[in-house]
Amino acid sequence: MKLKDIKTWVTVPPSGIGGSFWVIVKITTDNGIEGIGECYGIPVSGDIACAMVEDTFERFVAGEDPHHIETLFRRVYSAGFTQRPDVSMMGVFSGIEIAIWDILGKAHEEPLYQLIGGRFHERIRTYTYLYPKSPAVDGRPGRDAPDVYHDGDAAAERALEYIEMGFTAIKQDPAGPYSFQGGRELSLHELSRCEYNVRCIREAVGDRADILFGTHGQMTTSSAIRLAKRIEPYDPLWFEEPCPPDQMDAIGKVALATSIPIATGERLTTKIEFHAALKAGVSILQPDIGRSGGIWETKKIAVIAELYNAQIAPHIYCGPIAHAAAVHLSFSIPNFLILETIQTDFHDAILHKPLVWERGYMLAPTGPGLGIELNEQVIEDHPYTSGGRLHLEMCQSVLSSANEKIITDIE
Repeated sequence: MKLKDIKTWVTVPPSGIGGSFWVIVKITTDNGIEGIGECYGIPVSGDIACAMVEDTFERFVAGEDPHHIETLFRRVYSAGFTQRPDVSMMGVFSGIEIAIWDILGKAHEEPLYQLIGGRFHERIRTYTYLYPKSPAVDGRPGRDAPDVYHDGDAAAERALEYIEMGFTAIKQDPAGPYSFQGGRELSLHELSRCEYNVRCIREAVGDRADILFGTHGQMTTSSAIRLAKRIEPYDPLWFEEPCPPDQMDAIGKVALATSIPIATGERLTTKIEFHAALKAGVSILQPDIGRSGGIWETKKIAVIAELYNAQIAPHIYCGPIAHAAAVHLSFSIPNFLILETIQTDFHDAILHKPLVWERGYMLAPTGPGLGIELNEQVIEDHPYTSGGRLHLEMCQSVLSSANEKIITDIE
């Protein structure tokens, strides 16, 4: 069995939840087995991302035995005389590698988790962001008012609705927006507003749900420590990426200064960068399987984390294919904590059978490989227009400590 052909799509989720577009991969073997994968967060236009995926496949993967995962990883990891973590190339490879594992599962007629250590958990716990409720998507996460990120009372009300759905953990990020400028010192007003949001949620949910405090690297070390001390009384499960991802020493200083576990990882790739996070004092790793190097590399990250008594909480902000891959990984690792999830009508629509939840927990797929089948027609009915937004964007304005835009000469 050899890897023969590749096809790529860029599809646009109507709600924008999960990113402005998804890069989807299909690989076919010379004996007709098809596997699907998904790349996460390649920081170029969707059409260029697809060209990168196709070029990488033809250069390093085509004609190879799909069992040779280690060889394929090392080829792409070292591409162009780099041999170091490269978030773009690992995003490219991760989508290809997920599709290859789907092929291997189908070839051996086993769910993917059976090939990477077997099923360790009976079910896996999931969490959701506090997305605004939108009637347009039947009560599932939407983008309409009220503002659950800046209005603590609205956040508490939405949190209760998710608990009624069965979730036992919810996440919000009231400290945005996220500017390209890097870490900044938040004003007293912004610190107080963040604290109020967490207090409102805790008072509403009591001990029925964990609170996950998300940030995206927008704070200096000192600002992150000040905020951590304010929210400690409300016992969050974690404080996420408080400083920029290229400031791992700063993240480590925050970890030493608070009792809240520090989580990070959605913008990291390969075992090398995650090992650096563990050494800095991060106790919850959040690899995104569509960027971290694929299923096998992320399994290695989980193994290394065991040596630090650290836990794995896979990040998901994508479509359902990478989501399904993260599900299989999660079922196989002893130090799994919780899995991020997204449920929208479009996530369900691009699969012939959607992923299965039961009261806030995810059940194990039973079919071979990823256990899902792509609805190609729905994907093609929602095409990407070349030159549009990136998968995710950062604010391109300089912001004050009050999160207000500062007019500069560059605008």
